[in-house]
Amino acid sequence: MSVTRIAVVGSGPSGAYTAQLLTEESESPIEVDVFDRLPTPFGLVRYGVAPDHPRVKSITTSFTEVFEETPGLRFLGNVQIGRDVKLEELRAHYDAVVFAHGAPLDRSLGIPGEHLQGVEAVRDFVSWYQGHPDQPGDAFALEGARRAVVIGLGNVALDAARMLVRETDDLRRTDIPEHIVEAFAASTIDEVVVIGRRGPAFAKFTNKEFIELLEVESTDVIIDPADLELDAEQRAHLDADPAARRLMATFQKAADRGSLGRAKTIRFVFDRTPVEFSGDTSVTGIRLVHTSEPSVSETLEADLALRSVGYLGKPLDGLPFDKRTGTVPSRDSRVVDGDDVVAGVYVAGWIKRGPNGVVGTNRKCALETVTSVLEDITAGESRASSAEAIDAVLAERGVDVVDWNAWRAIEAAEIAAGAASGRERVKLHVREDMLRIAAAARVPAHA
Repeated sequence: MSVTRIAVVGSGPSGAYTAQLLTEESESPIEVDVFDRLPTPFGLVRYGVAPDHPRVKSITTSFTEVFEETPGLRFLGNVQIGRDVKLEELRAHYDAVVFAHGAPLDRSLGIPGEHLQGVEAVRDFVSWYQGHPDQPGDAFALEGARRAVVIGLGNVALDAARMLVRETDDLRRTDIPEHIVEAFAASTIDEVVVIGRRGPAFAKFTNKEFIELLEVESTDVIIDPADLELDAEQRAHLDADPAARRLMATFQKAADRGSLGRAKTIRFVFDRTPVEFSGDTSVTGIRLVHTSEPSVSETLEADLALRSVGYLGKPLDGLPFDKRTGTVPSRDSRVVDGDDVVAGVYVAGWIKRGPNGVVGTNRKCALETVTSVLEDITAGESRASSAEAIDAVLAERGVDVVDWNAWRAIEAAEIAAGAASGRERVKLHVREDMLRIAAAARVPAHA
């Protein structure tokens, strides 16, 4: 029997889990090629999980074991689907193609002044401090700013707020590039206002995340007790949701604690809807109305505004796309175009279900996808071409593919950079530097 070959597009949690489960669940020989447009694997675990959350980021250790110990599983980094190789070409070379490339765009607020300098997507801010190769190193200048506002009540919003008040010594315990540490060291921001459009009962971040914020020694966390007076809708939500009740209890403790006179402040305001940013060329303020009473408004001065109101998937040539949800339409993880199933094409992760859940949520999602893939391919013989065939296509087009060994060389350089400065690791953040190291790793030892 010929070997089944499957392509997985995206090496973040959903893609890595999909690759792992395909090899574990298949009862017949299978090979999996995992593509990523970046020279590095692990997607949002590397570039999205906060750098001061090493326990969550440590899941890359188990993903690394999968790539290193699974026969027939390959990583092909620095390959952009749609540019370097087309969807139809993947379908011709593989028995199945699974898209797990996440949600790389962000939602806008759609209000006046959103174009002003200093009004930014939280994704861009996170990418900047994480050393993402697509984000310029000088994208954010925090010196001279006093107040930042973060719009949104999810975990990413809380990560951004926490990073804005972190002490330099704390940041130097992480893997973020040194120039980012220096930018934070120069920051003059001493107040962050986190704005929720709904009441506190509907906050999306976890109780654990909020408790961690309370433990930042340099920073007061302020909640006005009046904001914790709940309407009937919020009380009903608390009655039905134990996690929301736990978070509300922690909110109450923060409100009772009040100010401790610390150097920095994170202040939460709820039931406020942003309606306009003010400023000539750069943002100077944000006007809010009370969501439950729109006739009441207020204006906050602000030097930086980060919107954290959701991520969106990105259309890809050849795939159907739902603009409203920012996802690829699917049924049982099989891509559908209207009522018709697109044979041999599947989705997993955020591009399938939207940007929700934690890292571990992607494993269950990936298993659903893998179940459908294996149901569909067990009936027939493989029609896939060899690994050498897709390699030849990419080589002919001059694509500098970063394989797993080349990635480990990049990683070794990061670890060496960390050792030189007393840190565990310092991320490389310039794509050209990564590709140079990867190219050297491809040179045969006897050359």
